[in-house]
Amino acid sequence: MEASRSFRSVSRSGEKPYSLSVNPSKAPVRFSPKTLQKPYFVHKIPSYQPLSHGGRLAFVCSSRNPISGVVPANNADPDGGFAPADYDEKPREECGVVGIFGDPEASRLCYLALHALQHRGQEGAGIVTVNNNVLQSVTGVGLVSDVFNQSKLEQLPGESAIGHVRYSTAGSSMLKNVQPFVAGYRFGSVGVAHNGNLVNYRSLRAKLEDSGSIFNTTSDTEVVLHLIAISKARPFFLRIVDACEQLQGAYSMVFLTEDKLVAVRDPFGFRPLVMGRRSNGAVVFASETCALDLIEATYEREVYPGEVLVVDKDGIQSLCLMPHPEPKKCVFEHIYFSMPNSVVFGRSVYESRRAFGKILATEAPVDCDVVIAVPDSGVVAALGFAEKAGVPFQQGLIRSHYVGRTFIEPSQRIRDFGVKLKLSPVRAVLEGKRVVVVDDSIVRGTTSSKIVRLIKESGAKEVHMRIASPPIIASCYYGVDTPSPEELISNRMSLEELREFIGCDSLAFLPIDSMKKLYDEDARNFCYACFSGNYPVLPTELKVKRVGDFLDDGLNSSLEFIDGGWVQASRNQVAQKTVSSS
Repeated sequence: MEASRSFRSVSRSGEKPYSLSVNPSKAPVRFSPKTLQKPYFVHKIPSYQPLSHGGRLAFVCSSRNPISGVVPANNADPDGGFAPADYDEKPREECGVVGIFGDPEASRLCYLALHALQHRGQEGAGIVTVNNNVLQSVTGVGLVSDVFNQSKLEQLPGESAIGHVRYSTAGSSMLKNVQPFVAGYRFGSVGVAHNGNLVNYRSLRAKLEDSGSIFNTTSDTEVVLHLIAISKARPFFLRIVDACEQLQGAYSMVFLTEDKLVAVRDPFGFRPLVMGRRSNGAVVFASETCALDLIEATYEREVYPGEVLVVDKDGIQSLCLMPHPEPKKCVFEHIYFSMPNSVVFGRSVYESRRAFGKILATEAPVDCDVVIAVPDSGVVAALGFAEKAGVPFQQGLIRSHYVGRTFIEPSQRIRDFGVKLKLSPVRAVLEGKRVVVVDDSIVRGTTSSKIVRLIKESGAKEVHMRIASPPIIASCYYGVDTPSPEELISNRMSLEELREFIGCDSLAFLPIDSMKKLYDEDARNFCYACFSGNYPVLPTELKVKRVGDFLDDGLNSSLEFIDGGWVQASRNQVAQKTVSSS
């Protein structure tokens, strides 16, 4: 009975190698949480022991001056009387952004593009347009279709617009954190939508507050507006450059003024941002190419890491924000965040996931009768696994697309209620079969254990889990909502312990070396911090921000009051910071 097994990369003759472009190498700074040295694959046939586990708001504002206040459309409590749905434990992308310049239907196109980016954030949405030199804003809590209707879009005339969808914590107090933000300063007004996370937010905010700045939200994006307002640089876009040079971390941002649209990407290029053009010449920026496809804009190129693009009536001007280091693109965009039909970082997301599945079938084979996926993010990798293994792919789990964030559970508690609401097993596919289940990642492990139990209760003879990413052992500080390292199950358990916890017959992860081999010479240009603890940008504070925005009343609280949105830096981080400052 084999307890563990190590693998080398295997390729078959005739297969085309995957390769991308190359950039010069630079070793990242390393500090790590409890990094476990363990194999990526465990196969064991134990006796199966099941594990037991226990209204919308919107507002509208027109702003010539301060950061837009909020006027709730009603006072309903969005969480009243309902229990939160906890079935989804995946890492969550913080935001998606859109910018459009030079189209008479800018707000409607922005609305549609945000629909295409809805997977990047479901908690709030907003659009800002400029009309007669006035920035007008509609923002609200909920899905894009909940926030906007015909009458709301009619309040947003103009040929330029920026938009934003966000994920964050629930509750009515998040209203004031919904972007885009609009602010006024002595030379005009500016709106901003931001995807990412600033690791030096606390120190920047404290410095600004010491100088008299007053904050209206708890979002790190507001820091950028304050830095723009106090900058002495001329003209306006140089104020943006001046502000961004003080930022550390991940940011892909779009800015809107009375006559310009500006797109900026951080020097490492952590988060994606692409540029396209419509047939009428309108320029479009978006987090993913799927947004360009929906509004019939042709993809032209990425916004380069460290680049500032300024669009106005005279055309497009490109500036280098600063000499940028080796790019560190978020590899999780290809694993989970982005839509399969998007091209992200110059590569098809679909082809990446399909290749991940093929690697798993080659390096962690198992005798099986059927391959199924945890929908929807595991589907493409499962197709790749089935193709390489020569085993049929079938829909063994059906996902309900009508489950909201809250639900009412009956008084007689139903085991695994949250997962059952979302996923329904197909007994005809599973009964009596040896089943391979492909998922994109494991975070806390609780959802995976419930899925395995659902499949075995439907009559599966064996359940083999294949995960199309390496084990997640470290938190992300660059715009992804991940738990602290202590909550990440792969950081706390060996592979065999994790297999036993989940209750599957075998468990295998995508080896990180094989993932890097897939990207060939471009592998050095990706960020793998969540898998390795190697952080390209060190958090500069003893506490680092875990999520982009968090629950808070946002008006009068001190930094101490909002500590709930922060996680303590590891001892290694503190030691690293102490050494570097001495």
